[in-house]
Amino acid sequence: MREDSKNLIVAIALSVAILIGWQYFYAAPQSEKQRLAAQNTAQQSTQVTPNASTPGQATAPAAPGAVPSSSAPQVVETREAALARSPRVAIDTPAIAGSINLRGGRIDDVALKHYRETVDPKSPNIILFSPSGSPNPYYADFGWVGAQPSALPTADTVWTADRTTLTPSTPVTLSWDNGQGLIFRRTIAVDEKSMFTVKNAVENKGAAPVTLNAYGLVSRHGKPATLGYYVLHEGMIGVLGDKGLQEITYTNLDKEGALPGQNTVGKTWDGVTGGFVGITDKYWAAAVIPDQSQAFQGSFTSRLDANNHVYQANMLGGSQTLQPGGTTEATQRLFAGAKEVAVVDGYHSSLGIKNFDLLIDWGWFYFITKPLFKVLDFFYKLFGNFGVAILLVTVILKAIFFPLASKSYASMAKMKAVQPEMASIRERYADDKMKQQQALMELYKKEKINPVAGCWPVLIQIPVFFALYKVLFVTIEMRHAPFFGWIRDLAAPDPTSLFNLFGLIPYDPGSVPMIGHFLMLGAWPLIMGVTMWLQMKMNPEPPDPVQKQVFAWMPVIFTFMLGSFPAGLVIYWAWNNLLSVTQQGFIMKRNGVKIELFDNLRKTFARKSPAKG
Repeated sequence: MREDSKNLIVAIALSVAILIGWQYFYAAPQSEKQRLAAQNTAQQSTQVTPNASTPGQATAPAAPGAVPSSSAPQVVETREAALARSPRVAIDTPAIAGSINLRGGRIDDVALKHYRETVDPKSPNIILFSPSGSPNPYYADFGWVGAQPSALPTADTVWTADRTTLTPSTPVTLSWDNGQGLIFRRTIAVDEKSMFTVKNAVENKGAAPVTLNAYGLVSRHGKPATLGYYVLHEGMIGVLGDKGLQEITYTNLDKEGALPGQNTVGKTWDGVTGGFVGITDKYWAAAVIPDQSQAFQGSFTSRLDANNHVYQANMLGGSQTLQPGGTTEATQRLFAGAKEVAVVDGYHSSLGIKNFDLLIDWGWFYFITKPLFKVLDFFYKLFGNFGVAILLVTVILKAIFFPLASKSYASMAKMKAVQPEMASIRERYADDKMKQQQALMELYKKEKINPVAGCWPVLIQIPVFFALYKVLFVTIEMRHAPFFGWIRDLAAPDPTSLFNLFGLIPYDPGSVPMIGHFLMLGAWPLIMGVTMWLQMKMNPEPPDPVQKQVFAWMPVIFTFMLGSFPAGLVIYWAWNNLLSVTQQGFIMKRNGVKIELFDNLRKTFARKSPAKG
């Protein structure tokens, strides 16, 4: 077998392997993971334990000065049943609905009014916090720790409220007298968006001084199903003073070492000033924010209790000694809501929270992703459609990079002009690769050609492509944003499929085990593939047969790969290819270079036509 034939077979095999590997090991498992997570949640939400006693949740004893760690509930029931078991103060704001649990004084019931589970306006609202005893407990807790735990409020303490509803204009004050000379008050306020302010005050009417440390925490029971994408962080997140941004996944947190004097594993940062600690999902987050001028201890902990992990993001303030007759207080904040860019940035600036904007995962290309979002958001507000904004931003990017692209294409034109000489050199030194390369380099030098200049547009496009992918993937503003026609969510893949004739056949290709994701090849990925194929036909076919076949397979591979990408990104890629074809044709014509597109298309279809006899 000829060497060229062997290389061709290897190239095709590798291309097919990449395509199948992408679908089998990445796209399909992600789809299956999300399906199982949704199924598991649905099953858990219907699980009820009849005639069960109140599922009081114990708080694990803490070492003096340590943040308490909550234990997993012994009884698991529906969220509604768990909510009904305790007296509550309602929460009602323009953005949030929920309640405060008077048993423990926890904020453990938060639903987001502006966000629903699907694009269907009748689908349920997103639930962020749920109480202990529900299938997925997730809540925030604040209070005090000290050398006398029995004198302090716990998760079972029943507080008294001065009103029945918390609104942005009516704060709620909870109070509790421990009967030993300490009176505790907790004033909770909330704004119209996603920020709570919690002020804990203690009055000492006893005869002895008391030493206390204020704490705040976000606790999540059970390891949640995560998307598992490398471009997205889900799990523990915080900015710890000059230690900067800290991100730890649930799995990695479980592998941390044990903390001294505690039955938890985790990581701790002592004596930091400024920042926050919390837990983040793709679009939602909960974060405790300490006084930005006071030093605190931040920590992420994991505790295995009754075969269920309890994850916590904690902040612990410095010691305060409360003399008899005195009063002390500590104020923290709680963010619990959607990671809207304007809202998060607003808190970052108005409240002076150190690097709070990093709650949104802008990634390594922060300097590209965030400005890119700002431009997209500007055009969205101007035209009311994020898809239109993507098209306009792509045009702007093409205009910015036009001078570089022009130089690149000019270099490619020179390369084309010397193609006959290059072919002659390859023939002359077919058996001596070293002399062949030397002769080619001399030709490049003589004609002042940079053989890699043609790669620059692609190299520059890669970080921009990645940045736009990041913006579409992580920003909630793109979630459920429609385009035109069948695209109702730019952050989700194209819902149509070639394999059921785009809905004409009553068949769901996505239901096929393991390869269903492979079969969900929508209209926009096909459009993208065609534009990529046209772009490649703008240039002469490579003389090397292996390269020729690889280039021929690339549009097919990318079509299937991008089939599982957000529709907004695929629309961008297709539009970018079309603009590239137009731009390249203009530059080639200006440089007096023949445009190969129509000749290549004629050759392609001529090869596929039956021979005339």
